[in-house]
Amino acid sequence: MGSLKFSAAPEIYDKKGFDAFGNVDTTAADWVVCNLWVSGKKQLRGSHFFGGVHSKYPFSFVSGHFRYSLNGHNRFEKFVVAGLDGIGGSKSVTELVEEPQSVDHVNLEGPSLTLKNPILKSVDIQTKATKNNVGKEHRRNIWHRMLGMKKSARKNLTSPVPLTNEQSIDNVEDDQKLDAVLSAIGPESTMENCMHVLKLLEKRSDDKMMDFIRWMRTNGKLKRNTSAYNLAIRVLARKEDWDTAEILIQEMTSDSDCLLNSQVFNPLISVCAKRGLVEQGVKWFHMMLEKEVRPNIATVGMLMGLYQRKGNLSQAEFTFSHMRTCKLQCVTAYSSMITIYTRLGMYDKSEKVIQLMNEDEVVPDLENWLVRLNAYSQQGKMEEAESVLKLMQEAGYSHNIVAYNTLITGYGKQTNAEAAKLVFQRLQNIGLEPDETTYRSMIEGLGRAGYYKETMRYYMELKRSGFQPNSSNFYTMVNLHAKHGDGNDIVQTLEDMKVAGCQYSSILSSLLRAYERVGRVNKVPKILKASFYDKILLDQASTSLLVMSYVQNSLLDDAFQALQEKKWKDPNYEDSLYHLLICSCKEVGRYEDAIRIYTKMPPSEVNPNLHITSSLIDIFSILNRFKEAENLYFKLKASGVTFDVIAYSIVVRMYIKGGSLKDACSVLDMIESQKDIVPDKFLFMDMLRVYQQCGMLEKLANSYYWILRCGITWDEAMYNCVINCCGRALPVDELSRLFNEMIHCGYAANAITFNVMLDIYGKSGFLMKARKVFWMAHKQHLADIISYNTIISAHGRNKDFTLMRHFVRRMRDAGYSVSLEAYNSMLDAYGKQGQLEKFNEVLQEMKEASCASDHYTYNILINIYGKKGWIEEVADVLGELKEHGLEPDLYSYNTLIKAYGIAGMVEEAVNIVREMRAKGINPDRVTYSNLIIALQRNENFLEAVKWSLWMKQTGMSK
Repeated sequence: MGSLKFSAAPEIYDKKGFDAFGNVDTTAADWVVCNLWVSGKKQLRGSHFFGGVHSKYPFSFVSGHFRYSLNGHNRFEKFVVAGLDGIGGSKSVTELVEEPQSVDHVNLEGPSLTLKNPILKSVDIQTKATKNNVGKEHRRNIWHRMLGMKKSARKNLTSPVPLTNEQSIDNVEDDQKLDAVLSAIGPESTMENCMHVLKLLEKRSDDKMMDFIRWMRTNGKLKRNTSAYNLAIRVLARKEDWDTAEILIQEMTSDSDCLLNSQVFNPLISVCAKRGLVEQGVKWFHMMLEKEVRPNIATVGMLMGLYQRKGNLSQAEFTFSHMRTCKLQCVTAYSSMITIYTRLGMYDKSEKVIQLMNEDEVVPDLENWLVRLNAYSQQGKMEEAESVLKLMQEAGYSHNIVAYNTLITGYGKQTNAEAAKLVFQRLQNIGLEPDETTYRSMIEGLGRAGYYKETMRYYMELKRSGFQPNSSNFYTMVNLHAKHGDGNDIVQTLEDMKVAGCQYSSILSSLLRAYERVGRVNKVPKILKASFYDKILLDQASTSLLVMSYVQNSLLDDAFQALQEKKWKDPNYEDSLYHLLICSCKEVGRYEDAIRIYTKMPPSEVNPNLHITSSLIDIFSILNRFKEAENLYFKLKASGVTFDVIAYSIVVRMYIKGGSLKDACSVLDMIESQKDIVPDKFLFMDMLRVYQQCGMLEKLANSYYWILRCGITWDEAMYNCVINCCGRALPVDELSRLFNEMIHCGYAANAITFNVMLDIYGKSGFLMKARKVFWMAHKQHLADIISYNTIISAHGRNKDFTLMRHFVRRMRDAGYSVSLEAYNSMLDAYGKQGQLEKFNEVLQEMKEASCASDHYTYNILINIYGKKGWIEEVADVLGELKEHGLEPDLYSYNTLIKAYGIAGMVEEAVNIVREMRAKGINPDRVTYSNLIIALQRNENFLEAVKWSLWMKQTGMSK
């Protein structure tokens, strides 16, 4: 049976009771012998469909029994051949082989013959044998055939997987073995047989294996069969079919009464660990815990390794804590936890893990010793690190180059160059050969300590040993050259960087940063011309990087030379570069350098660059050189270039700063006329400020509603600006809504905004709202003297004398002296109400406080005395006014005319008009109205009519 064993596993040729077709005590070997025996009696040819795949056996064994032995006594009499309905029905084997008619005469167009095996989906068997006697003298020929089965199968059996030139012969033999095993499997097969098939399929085909799992489920072979589920889950894990795996795990407990263990989940977690799938790995681990499955050391080790690679601290801490709760001792988990904490700089926690490991009596392995050593070295605890190295050696671990490299790195971080050199000598003394990391660590440590010459020596030794410097070494060397070198040594380092494959732009960037840091950029031009200057001039980005560094370090001549020598031509890119250079100078206040760069720009063959010219206009405005700025604006405007929002904003600011609000308004009109220009919030705020200063209330209102239509995002500055500028142009309700919206959004109003709202509410008679605003300002320490003046005036105007006096006292309590504006408000309020006693008290307070009067004070006095007809007092006020070097203003004259009218002094009233004209003060409509009223009051109706007609002729009448 040697050749048969070569083609099939032991389970195939061992008798297992019933075969797949119900034949008792038959094995695959029985079928082979039967096949050979039948072939010797009669060559059978025909065709049928076996599971949809063409096969060359026209029969299937349904029932029967045979035995064979090595001496050749074989019995096949009781075997029955089924599926021959078209040629006489089922027959015994004996009848079939003795029948004279050949199967070649079977009508192949009839019904297909099928095997009763639900598993095989693709089996194609073809056997060709010559006619042989089964007598004793010919036994050797039969067994010779069995021993030569391998050779025969190669010629006559078709593999379920088409052979290619690359497919090995062993694969064909494995397919034959698998086909033989599968042919013996049926619903009555034992679970052991099914498991054997499952293991074979796992090695050959994942898809067939999953098909077989489904067949096993259908035939009840998965009940309490945890091993089968484990094999299936391993396949699903390899395919990363997580959904199906989860369904199978649920099925194990709900349908198959299987007990879950860590072996179910470990294959899934293993794939997640290898592929770096943190979320999926966490999911499987938490499912384990939900199913009350206890993880083993392998589970924890895989998860912690995954978390270490991905830096997932929270899950690592959770898994580590659960491991200790389960009393598991996974050295890898401790190492991973220490490493994660060390990488994150959480050194206290990494040391805590080391303490826990000691408390748990976990014996460190080599990796754990090394991570402990690294944890202490990274935080500069070199005594503890040396102690770890000593304990590691006492534990029987030989001298390790990684350990010594870690110590060197630790001393280097401490800038303890002497200690690092001692460690280097120690490792040489004990016979360890310095490796690449050793030299690299020495370069970093000595370089950090500023040991220029010694760092150079180790750098050269690194190269002589055949090792390659890393990027950190290059960075260290370039910085040392910049700080200590004379400009010649660095050329070789730059060459090494080029040989190592560093990009020219990267090399240039490192070089410039190093020399900028030490303020020696002036050395760079010479270094580059000795190295790769021509390469820089070929690349736009590198040229820009170099020129920008030169300009930032005031090496304008070198920058201009590089721009002249560049080897590329791209006008648009060049314009952008010049603009960047100009803006970089502008940002640091080097305005003259920015202008010089502008003058060095090559002449443009097309229109001037909008952005560059706008930047220069802004620079000239900052320098108060408004004429030059305006000339650039006119030049830009004449070129026909389309302005954008930024350009318009710069021009508007230029005119605002220059005090030419009329020209600013003309630019704003141009913006309004261009429908495609939508101002940004900064231009809108400039627009509001210009219109406010010009007193253009209608423009202010229009601009406000334009802002609303544009959907500009409102911020604190926008709210304050709109309220401050539009206080007189918008309805009180709209302003109130804006203010409340601003407070609701959490934005802070400034002092001006509070004062504007106080004034608006006060003049509108909303005293309660005014007081609310005042207390808000007071709470935020923004209530200034203007706030007090405004709230006092509001209550005086509305005849609330009690609160008016209250806020006067609050003004004093706040540390302010009562202002002239407050006195004027009280005088006006008391005077208009005829409370002359209070009026005089206020005048006395002013005198005691040495508060000088202004025009408004005198006008109030003239108005109050005039209404009473007290001309002498009015004359005294005028005299006092002149004594203080003041002359009556328009309001004063208008008040005098009114007072003279009340006193019946018409001629004096007319003389006031003449005096006004003589002093160059143009009478207004109030002047003539007061004069007409004075004439009418004194029954000078004819004169009143003349003045009225004259007002109509001059257009002053209502």
